[in-house]
Amino acid sequence: MALRWTSKAHGDLARIHAFLAPVDPAAASRAVQAVLAAVRHLARFPRLGVRLPEFDPREVRRLVVRDYELRYEVRGSDLFILRLWHVLEDR
Repeated sequence: MALRWTSKAHGDLARIHAFLAPVDPAAASRAVQAVLAAVRHLARFPRLGVRLPEFDPREVRRLVVRDYELRYEVRGSDLFILRLWHVLEDR
């Protein structure tokens, strides 16, 4: 499956790193690496996350990685990383 990141998802990952890095650079790195590892795993098992019926007929799914919610869409042979945020963020 081909991985594709939206610009918003890239921005989300950068925002998370920028938030954590001043306080704990190692934690910032671990958070980013955990998300990237999960995304690579999703490329092999794209239906691992829970499907979100409110987006039907699109196949948008949710996966929680550590304390981060990852939203992604399976579209043909492509996996689009849509958004990413901390589960305690007001979304």
